[in-house]
Amino acid sequence: MAAAYERIADKLRQSIRTGQLKPGHRLPSETQLAEEFKKSVPTVQNALRVLRDEGLIEKRHGIGTFVRRSRTMARRTNLRHQWEKGRARQPEEQRARTGATEHDTGLESNDLVFHASYREIKAEKSIAQALGIDEGTALLERTYRTRCAAESAPFSLVTSYLVRDMVAGNPDLLDDTNEPWPGGSQAQLHTVGIELDRVEEHVTARPPTPEEAAELELPPGTSVLLLRKISYDINGRAVDVTDVTLPGDRTELHFTTPLERW
Repeated sequence: MAAAYERIADKLRQSIRTGQLKPGHRLPSETQLAEEFKKSVPTVQNALRVLRDEGLIEKRHGIGTFVRRSRTMARRTNLRHQWEKGRARQPEEQRARTGATEHDTGLESNDLVFHASYREIKAEKSIAQALGIDEGTALLERTYRTRCAAESAPFSLVTSYLVRDMVAGNPDLLDDTNEPWPGGSQAQLHTVGIELDRVEEHVTARPPTPEEAAELELPPGTSVLLLRKISYDINGRAVDVTDVTLPGDRTELHFTTPLERW
């Protein structure tokens, strides 16, 4: 027989899933729920904890407990890289109509809020090895955050690393006020004569840090996916390393691998 807190959680869960309790709806206080279900406040707290762990509700300190709004899903496919390359040489007006986030989410440009910041740093060991350069080499570190305008958390946490001297031939590439750049990184690299040959992506998973959980607004127990993308030019040189932290509750990675025919 289910425990009392499980029965309360089942009742509230059913109300959420049927739409009786809609996204954004404020739940009664713990005391009120205890009176409604004729159980103790600790029992109600255990039930709410289950629903928070499932990502169905969220507690806003000092305000109350609310039904969690569904977040926009992002479906990231490896075919996006060829899609981006195909756009890199298009006229700016055409490139500006849509971007990678729109491609992954199905949203329109005016549905999104975008932020980028650049800074110059020295290459630490991991990045230096990935780029095949010496530690301490000057890099351009680019940080990106994009979110749906109706939501408060970004789709992912993105940090890209370029060798500064490799892109300095176009001063516009060193200035974050030029973001969002129509066509993205491949279009930027094209302006300094770099064409990509292949992209390697390495994916792992782990629990989020407290900072990641807060920024991505993750339900308790949700893991993050860590994607390291290394882009190589047609001469086999690594030209961009990008680290992406993806929320496990609203990201789908989809890989299609064409096979040669016999």
